[in-house]
Amino acid sequence: MTDLAATTSTQYSIALTVSLKNAPGVLGQLTTAIGQAGGNIFAVDSFVAKGPTLERTMVVNCSSVQHQQDIVDVVNALDNVDLLDHHDRTFEMHEGGKIEVLPLCAVGDRDDLSMAYTPGVARVCTAIAQDESLADRYTIRKNTVAIVSDGTAVLGLGDIGPKAAMPVMEGKALLFKAFAGVDAFPICLDTKDPDEIIETVVRLAPTFGGVNLEDIAAPGAFYIEEELKRRLDIPIFHDDQHGTAIVTLAGLRNALKVAGKRIEDVSVVMSGVGAAGVAIGKILLNAGVGHLVGVDSLGAVYNGRENLNSAKQWFAENTNQEGLQGTLSDVMVGSDVFIGVSAPNIVSPTDVEAMASDPIVFAMANPDPEIRPELVEGLVAVMATGRSDYPNQINNVLAFPGIFRGALDAQATDITENMKLAAAKAIADEVSSDELSATHIIPSVFDPAVSLHVAKVVAEAAIADGVTR
Repeated sequence: MTDLAATTSTQYSIALTVSLKNAPGVLGQLTTAIGQAGGNIFAVDSFVAKGPTLERTMVVNCSSVQHQQDIVDVVNALDNVDLLDHHDRTFEMHEGGKIEVLPLCAVGDRDDLSMAYTPGVARVCTAIAQDESLADRYTIRKNTVAIVSDGTAVLGLGDIGPKAAMPVMEGKALLFKAFAGVDAFPICLDTKDPDEIIETVVRLAPTFGGVNLEDIAAPGAFYIEEELKRRLDIPIFHDDQHGTAIVTLAGLRNALKVAGKRIEDVSVVMSGVGAAGVAIGKILLNAGVGHLVGVDSLGAVYNGRENLNSAKQWFAENTNQEGLQGTLSDVMVGSDVFIGVSAPNIVSPTDVEAMASDPIVFAMANPDPEIRPELVEGLVAVMATGRSDYPNQINNVLAFPGIFRGALDAQATDITENMKLAAAKAIADEVSSDELSATHIIPSVFDPAVSLHVAKVVAEAAIADGVTR
């Protein structure tokens, strides 16, 4: 049986269709049994009890696949209750995929057909052949982003391959459309060779106005992004790096206000110096952070340490000016801020107690953070995670839709550091001084004003930086 103390979640929700005997106490018997088994009844369809039986559907949040089965078994064992059907709501949502292509114009008669397709389409093709910039106006390229992945570094899952990565990329496309009106399409590639990925994307580039790289393992991700930025004149954005970095900086700006500290004065320790960690380091340095030390599985990263890849070597040369060495616990002593993009349960309450007064902890490993918020309650000024079931979720969806919306609107050829900094400030500014608190340092991902604001400032920054067509 499942641990009843485990946290239930909609990601493990099941829909139960049941037939109940219309007699006093039967419905109560059902709900009590589900509750005693640790299930959280999330929704029940309305009904009026008429006739000898009533058929109803209820949604129950569970904590795991095994817990789902436990709930089913409990319901099946009840007298006067027949379980007619049950299904996993998450899998049901993904059935057949989560996106589709829809037409933007009608083809209802011969005249429509002659303009949308042959012979009229030839006029548009000829115009673009004479002036390729017209493709940004007369094709989907003006509003379409490729979401490119090889499935080698899917969040929380690792190297699962291109087909298994498709649901994540489809979800990304869904968010692009829902939050910024950007048409995005998943491109999952059956290769782990960085050069093959680069060549494939270069050849696909005429179709798209931008490329969002996703879930590609470091250090190949760095090389792929650098080469694509060099070879293409459209925005290239590795969201695992820069989306995470932008939202982290946005949250940190407001967390520092809550803690009464200045970014130039604080000491930051970061666990994880992979793709996300290096990007967070770069944006923090550009934002003026006072002192930054990165820690990987071998300890503190410092200049002169052996076996550093090119990205970590850059990090070593530009951070940790004091040359600190040792474990994560060693370097956390006296620090103001901890940022984790690494592994679960690697920080203890003792480590947090050893930090400076009013520490800030961003434990963003998913699905399990470096330290759970309940373990540091009363020890920190601000706590943030990457999870939606705790306050202050550091979520990339606050950044990437608006960033691409702004870049596409400005017909940008690149996404610059100034565009990223502008996006971080815009996200932070969406939390007003009246709203700002230890449990509200970041706006809601469902606030439509966020992506609009981000798009506006990103477009302005692109124009100011001179990276528009």
